[in-house]
Amino acid sequence: MDLFQQVQLENSWKNALKEEFGKPYLPALFDFIKAEKAQGKTIYPPGSLIFNAFNSTTFEQVKVVILGQDPYHGQGQAHGLCFSVQYGVKPPPSLVNIYKELETDLGCKPPNHGNLQDWANQGVFLLNAILTVQANQAASHQNKGWENFTDAAIEALSEKRSNLVFMLWGKFAMQKAEKIDHTKHLILQAPHPSPFSAHTGFLGCKHFSKANEYLIRNGVEPISWQLKDKGLF
Repeated sequence: MDLFQQVQLENSWKNALKEEFGKPYLPALFDFIKAEKAQGKTIYPPGSLIFNAFNSTTFEQVKVVILGQDPYHGQGQAHGLCFSVQYGVKPPPSLVNIYKELETDLGCKPPNHGNLQDWANQGVFLLNAILTVQANQAASHQNKGWENFTDAAIEALSEKRSNLVFMLWGKFAMQKAEKIDHTKHLILQAPHPSPFSAHTGFLGCKHFSKANEYLIRNGVEPISWQLKDKGLF
């Protein structure tokens, strides 16, 4: 069975990214991950959740793209959606600042969890540029091939869709702006929500209300950004 058939990727994304499966970097990337596991290294997120962003939001469903860098590397955190953590895991500092901005911008009360799956279900494509990481080793899978794949996803959305909102937070994400057609889409840029930079322009950026205003203007149903409490901690 070839890689195209093996990878558990939602069909609309498989079709959009079909050409990537014919390029040598992808099997080399998967061989690298297999070798890491064979050496006893723990890789996050679990294999079934590596493509969670793609499998949660089909190519046609995407309304908003939020771009992260690589998955959280702590135990039980990463589940394939950028800035999001699994239920029962305390929201990390960057997500706490995202919640602060949401409350200031739209009056959304911070939920008692850090799981952003509800956004993904509504059309928010929560994409990390790098889809895997070694436990406790930030950016350990950088420059192994994931960036080629996720860049292709960004370019496909830019080319084949219209009136999307791209939220690019921090220098790393902002570098992706050149891959997006600004005549067809709204590009919102701000400093990263990390505690190190959030106060330099992320807090107060009003990206969430700006995104919804743009979607409404273009006849697209806006995102309900308010996340419900789960009562888990």
